[in-house]
Amino acid sequence: MKAVSGGNGEFWGWKWEHKRRRIKQSKASKSSDSATGRGGGGYWFPLKQAVTAGALALTGDTVAQVTDRWKKNKPSKRHSYDQDASQNSNDNQVSDFIGIFLSDHDWLRALRMTSYGFLLYGPGSYAWYQYLDRCLPKQTVKNLMLKVLLNQIVLGPSVIAVIFAWNNLWQGKLSQLPEKYQRDALPTLLYGFRFWIPVSVLNFWAVPIQARVAFMSTGSIFWNFCLSSTLNK
Repeated sequence: MKAVSGGNGEFWGWKWEHKRRRIKQSKASKSSDSATGRGGGGYWFPLKQAVTAGALALTGDTVAQVTDRWKKNKPSKRHSYDQDASQNSNDNQVSDFIGIFLSDHDWLRALRMTSYGFLLYGPGSYAWYQYLDRCLPKQTVKNLMLKVLLNQIVLGPSVIAVIFAWNNLWQGKLSQLPEKYQRDALPTLLYGFRFWIPVSVLNFWAVPIQARVAFMSTGSIFWNFCLSSTLNK
């Protein structure tokens, strides 16, 4: 009887323990889904990558705006320096630089670039890199070259098409978009090949997927400088 009872007790004990484990696993799975931001539709917004891309797009645009104002003010600034060689020249240089940096800053243009990075480039490029890693998971030379090739013929033209459209939409100039594509899209794309091909090789070869948007966005400081200058010339 003891043996039977002990056997039953062990059986029922195992049964209830098994049920408890299944309930815990189910709860852990649900909490994991909610923690990663997956909703009922299974969509997850990569907030970290979006913020990083937005911040770096803003940085690139700021550099472009300050550089453009600095070039425009350079002749008059040099003329004033030749006329005034007093002891306060250093203070004047500092005040001139601060004035160039802060005055006439186009905040709407900065918002356009920031929103593009946050809403479009960050999430879109993160999804693209995940897709490439699922399709080509092995770190071989062949896969590396395929990733770089696909990056240039798919992501590159897509980025240029989207940012041109985004910029013209904000400015209310969608009717001028075909002309903008015809005039600037191909030269911008070809110029981008020279910069992005070596950057892409390094990105796919040495950078983990979690950091790829940040790495490419850091390179985008220079590229956003070029794009911002192209979009607003």
